[in-house]
Amino acid sequence: MFEDLPASTITAFHDARLAQPGWGNSEPDAHHSGVWQWIERNHRYNCLLWDEEDLARRRDVPDSAIAANKRAIDGYNQQRNDAVERVDEHVLARLAAITPVAGAWHNAETAGAMIDRLSILSLKLYHMRLQTQRAEASVEHRAACAEKLQRLVVQRQDLGDCLDLLLDRAAKGLAFFRIYRQFKMYNDPDLNPWLYRKPPSVEAPLPPPAPSVK
Repeated sequence: MFEDLPASTITAFHDARLAQPGWGNSEPDAHHSGVWQWIERNHRYNCLLWDEEDLARRRDVPDSAIAANKRAIDGYNQQRNDAVERVDEHVLARLAAITPVAGAWHNAETAGAMIDRLSILSLKLYHMRLQTQRAEASVEHRAACAEKLQRLVVQRQDLGDCLDLLLDRAAKGLAFFRIYRQFKMYNDPDLNPWLYRKPPSVEAPLPPPAPSVK
């Protein structure tokens, strides 16, 4: 049922895309339908988010540039979360005919959310590895980053194992999960009070005082 979704295949895909310079900005999607379309889009939006988050920490540009970064972050984050929900919809569609057994494990984290975390971990691994290779950095810096890199490797392996286990058990009716919609209220003009409420009316300025006759 999930032969195309082992964690090892997903992480290999994540890593391969990051190895392509500029992939997030220019390369066309390789997948045009099904769950893999949304796995790819989720990864793309995470890549774009990563770059914008870095840019938003600059201190040598005008505030308007940082404001533009923050708006881009909001947009990419919404698209990233939308892609996670699409992944879950496709996975749950494959499980539609499976009835969980009594006492089946209810996994609070969805498969899509786990795949999203694998994408983020791939970005952390990629950029931490670059830090270990910085010729101008100190030996101490490179050593500290090498240690962090190994921890990230373990984290991703553990998470991948959990994803494989969830999908295997879900296919057997031994586990299940539900889609938890993100409801990003701050991006919704109908839910964010700073977007839907009317600005206070601006009173007309008072006329200047008449010139003194004294």
